[in-house]
Amino acid sequence: MDSSTLPAVAEELLREIKKAFQETSQVPDDLLLGLKFIFGPAAVPALDLVDQRSVTRVRSPSGRILYQVLGSSGKLYTCYSSCHFCTCPAFGFSVLQKSESLLCKHILAVYLSQALGACQELAVSEEQLTNILLAEEEDEG
Repeated sequence: MDSSTLPAVAEELLREIKKAFQETSQVPDDLLLGLKFIFGPAAVPALDLVDQRSVTRVRSPSGRILYQVLGSSGKLYTCYSSCHFCTCPAFGFSVLQKSESLLCKHILAVYLSQALGACQELAVSEEQLTNILLAEEEDEG
C-alpha cells in the first residue's frame, strides 16, 4: 500500500486494519475508533463506500493504476493514491484550500479497500486510460 503522503500514524493504522482483516475477516472496534479519530468525518462514509464495493482499481497494460470511486451522489470520482489526490469538490475545498482534512472519503475508501481487499478490478487499454484522464480535465475546466 503506497500511502507515503499520509502521516506515519495513519499509515500504521491502515497496516493494522489490513493485518486484522487478513486474520479475522473483520476490523476490530478499536481500529474503527482510530479511523474516526485520525480521519474524522470521512471515516464512516468511506467505510460505507467500501461496503458498497464502490472502489474500482483501473489498470492499463503498462501498469499505470488509478482508482475510480462511485460517490454516494452517484458521481464517479477519479483518485490517485500514488499522489494522494481526488477529483471531488470536498478534496479541493477541505483538503487543498482549507487544510481541514487529511483526505476526502473517496481516497480513504481507496486506502481501506486496498487494506480489506475489496477493490473491483478493471483492465483498460492505454487509450481508455487516457480518455478517463482527459475526461477529468474537461470536467475541471
